[in-house]
Amino acid sequence: MHLRYSFRLYPGAGQRAALARAFGCARVVYNDALRARETARSEGMPFPTTGVLSKRLITEAKKTPERVWLGEVSAVVLQQSLRDLDAAYKNFFDGLKGKRPRMGAPRYKSKRDCRQAVRFTANAHWSITTGGKLRLPKIGDVKVKWSRTLPSAPSTVTVVKDSAGRYFASFVVETGSEEEPLPHAPGQVGIDLGLGHFAVLSDGTKIDSPRFLRRAEKRLKKAQRNLSRKAKGGRNRDKARLKVARAHARVADARREFHHRLSTWLIRENQAVAVEDLAVKGLARTRLAKSVHDAGWAAFVDMLEYKAARYGRIFIRIGRFEPTSQVCCVCGTKDGPKPLHVRMWTCGACGTVLDRDTNAAVNTAMAAGLAVTACRAQVRPGLVPAPRGEAGTHPTPQPSAAR
Repeated sequence: MHLRYSFRLYPGAGQRAALARAFGCARVVYNDALRARETARSEGMPFPTTGVLSKRLITEAKKTPERVWLGEVSAVVLQQSLRDLDAAYKNFFDGLKGKRPRMGAPRYKSKRDCRQAVRFTANAHWSITTGGKLRLPKIGDVKVKWSRTLPSAPSTVTVVKDSAGRYFASFVVETGSEEEPLPHAPGQVGIDLGLGHFAVLSDGTKIDSPRFLRRAEKRLKKAQRNLSRKAKGGRNRDKARLKVARAHARVADARREFHHRLSTWLIRENQAVAVEDLAVKGLARTRLAKSVHDAGWAAFVDMLEYKAARYGRIFIRIGRFEPTSQVCCVCGTKDGPKPLHVRMWTCGACGTVLDRDTNAAVNTAMAAGLAVTACRAQVRPGLVPAPRGEAGTHPTPQPSAAR
């Protein structure tokens, strides 16, 4: 299993200038290679190989007055830029062949892109100093804010500058399939994800949706309005754009922290976790698009999956076409589809009053073959589960955020 660990970097003024040169040189080599391959394609010639491009666009280009500044950065960064282009083409062609979801053809990179990144491999001779700094070739020793210990020695490091102007070091390390197995847990849980509540568990627990984006809308609108009033090309516009990016970054960080805490809590407390495979892309094209984006279901499910594999838990996805909201979890009768505004319904066969979300969570667990019963979910004939905010509603868990 490969895990990615990101740590905040605090480069000095000279180091920021050196990183900017590295970002720019890697972008130029990438664009030159893309242009060479597109030219060959338009002329009916075979694609030039990475070796040919490396010799032409890096080794020989450094000797020309137009590209002599390529020698100011590590050659490994430039080589990795060519490998990134190879990966982009491979993903594009694999999408055309049906081997992976379709994606667009490689595009030229702009110097105005908000996100910049360069990758250093072992050939670049980067290292972590005894003082805990990250030593990068032709950049220097950069201060790192270490928040945890790496489980193994990384072979590569990617330096990223995000849209908010923050720098990060991203390490990819290889671990075993069950690097840190947890003690056996007796619980088994099915999860129904939604918008009213972020998650409803098969035992009746309801996790409120934090709605980070909705709560920050007023501040975001003010920052966006201020940005729209600035003249293009001016420094004030750059400052206003940075404020907008930082506001969005705070929202994204808060959402990610919530996902990590909740997923860690669920994995620790349950031996098996079942969740429905949601059609997020389809929902993102509806009037609920902003709320779906704010919830971040796909990122949360991915966290559950990799943490289950890491800690020796069982993770199950059930098909998105399973009628979890239509089947009574007590008697198993399919009662038919219900409009979204119907949150409570009565089974026509056994007369049980069902909470739509709790019933779906129980059926999700049953469809996954987990030993979860309707009794555990507190679903009874004639009893209505407590509404949101009253007894039966579970606050957001606050365990330590072990990633």
